[in-house]
Amino acid sequence: MRDLKQTGFNDRISTQQEAKKALLAKFKPKAAAPDPEFDKLAEKRAAEKEALRLQHEAAKAEERRLKADRDAERLAAERESEEAVEAEKRANRKERKQLTKEEQKAARDAKYAARKARK
Repeated sequence: MRDLKQTGFNDRISTQQEAKKALLAKFKPKAAAPDPEFDKLAEKRAAEKEALRLQHEAAKAEERRLKADRDAERLAAERESEEAVEAEKRANRKERKQLTKEEQKAARDAKYAARKARK
């Protein structure tokens, strides 16, 4: 019994080294066993990625469609305003022409009346 309690320096050192080895063995990476469902998980991830890609693609297509609609509305509004300006210009031009026709007729009538008055 006395021998068991008294340990020598070499025994303590070897025990310490074994404990240190055991402690370091905890931190060593262990050989990984392949997950049997790894392929299924990879397929699932790929499907999720594809679904997300399709969702983004649909969102981008909707955004492009909305932008095209806004551009079409803007162009239509510009075209309408240009047509309104052109219509106003035409109306003004017709009014001026009508005034000049009336002025010409008044001048002719005045000449005719003057000629008649001289006779």
